[in-house]
This record gives sequence, C-alpha cells and structure tokens, in this order.
Amino acid sequence: MQKSWRSVMLLCLILVMTGVLFVGCTQKAPNQPTTATIPEGELDPAVWGKVYPDHYASYLKQKEQTKGNSKFGGSLPESHLKESPAQVKLFAGYPFSEDYNEERGHIWALEDVINTQRIGPKTISSCWNCKSPNVKPLVDKMGDTFWATPFLELKDQIKHPIACANCHDPKTMALAITSIPLLDALKTRGIDPVKFSRQEMRTMVCAQCHVEYYFKPDNKKVTFPWKYGLKMDDAEKLYEELNFKDWDHKESQAPMLKAQHPDYELFSTGVHAANGVACADCHMPYVKQGQTKISSHHLQSPLNHISQSCQTCHKQSEEYLKNQVIGTQETVFKTKVLLETALSDAIDAITIAAKNPAAKADMMTQARSLHRKAGWRWDFVSSENSMGWHSPKEALRILGEGIDMARQAQLKANLAVGAAVEGAAGADAGKTPGAGTSVEAAGPETTPKQ
Repeated sequence: MQKSWRSVMLLCLILVMTGVLFVGCTQKAPNQPTTATIPEGELDPAVWGKVYPDHYASYLKQKEQTKGNSKFGGSLPESHLKESPAQVKLFAGYPFSEDYNEERGHIWALEDVINTQRIGPKTISSCWNCKSPNVKPLVDKMGDTFWATPFLELKDQIKHPIACANCHDPKTMALAITSIPLLDALKTRGIDPVKFSRQEMRTMVCAQCHVEYYFKPDNKKVTFPWKYGLKMDDAEKLYEELNFKDWDHKESQAPMLKAQHPDYELFSTGVHAANGVACADCHMPYVKQGQTKISSHHLQSPLNHISQSCQTCHKQSEEYLKNQVIGTQETVFKTKVLLETALSDAIDAITIAAKNPAAKADMMTQARSLHRKAGWRWDFVSSENSMGWHSPKEALRILGEGIDMARQAQLKANLAVGAAVEGAAGADAGKTPGAGTSVEAAGPETTPKQ
C-alpha cells in the first residue's frame, strides 16, 4: 500500500513537472517577433516597433531631453554660441557663427536639421545625409544627382528621423551598413565590410554618421577624407592636396576647414578601440526592457548608466569612474579654451596687419595658413562629441599643436607689419628730412602687437 502511494505521488510529480516544462517551452519569449512582419521597403520605426515593441519603447526614450550625468553633453538643445561666445568669432563668415546647438539625439534629427538657421535657399540635399533612412532609397533612385539637389526640394520625401532601417536588415535584423558614403570610404581603404565581425559592426553602424566628412566639389557628394587614414593629420593632408576649404574667415580671410563630428576617427586612436570595445558596448549597453534583456536603443552618455556600460569591465565604484571621465574631460576643455584664446588673438593680429598696405605678403600668407591649421585642430576636438574622452592623449596632442600654430600665426602677422615698418624706417633714413613719411605717421596699427 505504501509502495503504491509512493508510485501515485511520483506519477503526479512527473505530470506536474511535465506540464510546467510544456508551458515553459510553448510560451512565446516576450521579445520574439510576432506573426507580424516588416513590409518590404518599410522605413517607419513605428511599424518595426510592432514587431519589436521592447526595442521600440527603448528607442522612444530618446525623446527625453536632459543633461543627465554628463557635464559636456546631454540632449538639451543648448546653444554652443551662448556657452562659448568666442565661437562666434572663430566661425565668422560661416553659418555656424549664427546657429550652433547641442544635438538632441537620433529621434530629433529631422526636426533639428529643418529648424536650424543654417538651412537656406542654397542648401543642398547632402545635408539630409545621416538624418533619415529615406536617404538611401532616394540615392538609389536618383544616383549622384541627389547630393546637389536643393535641400527643400526633397523635404516632402524625407519622412522619418534616424531609425531602425539605418542600421538593421529588415529580414534578419543583422546589423547592416546602409550609408553610401561609408561604403565608398571603406572601398577607398580596401576594406570589405562583409568581413566585419558582429562586434566590429557594433561600431561601424555608428561610423556611418559620427565621422568627419566633406562635400565633393564636383557633385557635392558626402565624402569621408579617409584616403590616407583616420587621424586628424590624414584628413588635413587630403584637404591640402585638394586645396579644399569650407569658407574664408570673415576677419582674417584665411581659407578655413570646418570639422563635422569625428567621433569614430578620434575613438579609433583610443585605448577602448585598441581593446576591442565597440561604441554600442558603452552607448547601447544591455538592459532589461519589459520582461527581456535587450541592447538599449536609448542612446546617451555612458555616465547615465555606469553599472551597465562601465562596470562590466571596470570594477571601481560608480563615483570613481564618473570622476575619472569628467576629470579628463575638464582637462581637455580647459586646453580647448586656451586654444580659443590663442585663435582669437591670431585673428586680431592678422586683421590688423591686413589693414597695412606695406605688410609683407608672404608672411601674411603664412599667418593665414597657420590660422587655418590651428582652427582645424580646435574644431576637430570641439565638434567631436566626447570632449576628448574617446581618446584623451590624442585630443590633447591635437589641441597642443593648435595652440602652438595659433601663436605662430599671431607672431607671423605681427612680423609682417614689423618688417614693413622696419623697411619704411630704413628707406626714410636715406632721405632728406621731410621727404618721406615717418613711422609715427603710419599710425598705431603698424606697430607689432605685444
């Protein structure tokens, strides 16, 4: 009887466990695709969100506007020009001197580019690049005529901000490069994107947009200056070779370069890249969303989720890690401000010297060339989004070079006028009194700036 009772209990237990296992195996995982599918050519993230609701909910969090724990970033549309009025002078003659705000994130890309005061009647469609998944289909349809097409002419066809289709294959959800300029740049460097590992792709999909670029002079196509490599010096070498400029500085008349947002280039020179860390490891860490674990699509500063982004590798406290990042950024920021001051002084010296007809032309050319080089170095670090954190040593090297070049530009401009004054004084010494113009009569602007 006892043996029979035990047999019944054992049978019941087996049935219960079998039922649990059956329920567990047949229950659909909370983040698996539903019976819905993503239609061919669908670019609307809301439609993708019906299939991947947890990822879409995470993506929508980008609507939040906050500074968070970041001291030198965040998603508030703060004006860089109000924060640093010196930039109005550094960008004189260029639209960035009139409107230059902090980026608010992918979900705001379309709204921000449409509303910026830098858009005008002469703006071309190259400025749509990296603002919407609608760009690639239009380029596929229009070819290279897309890039020089007036910006506003295509406004009604650019419907969605940066979203799922920019980085994912709609059928497999594998990471995918959809940026034509990046594919061109990789081809230039002899790199086959098919050979990228998944970890490498977790960086390369970010490199589609977070890069330096210029508009090709012949057709205005967005082009990455990667012919000689990824460093600041490599891009500068190409620009010098092409005799390329973005604008002439309104005050110094120097032919200037405007850096875009070379996050990938600076990151590539840093310790994290050297150790195989991907952009997504820090900016899109794995988090719990709903009832499942996903890669966060609320892209933001890693300082806002240190435990998921940093402490997976670094075992120090959150406070220690936060202080390490901000402390490094403060050092880079202070050095950047020193360069801004040096550039301002160089602009003043060149502007003053240019008013003197006797200023030595060769020295003025050298001064303007140095202004261009120093301004490029300042902007390369200033426009990059990590305040140097992606590669602190490289950022400080670039800024240090810039300070030296800006001061050399100032000196050359002063010497150009000083040489003219000395030449005039020497000529006057051989003339009879009253036959020439004295140095004093030339006015205070002929005196080298101290």
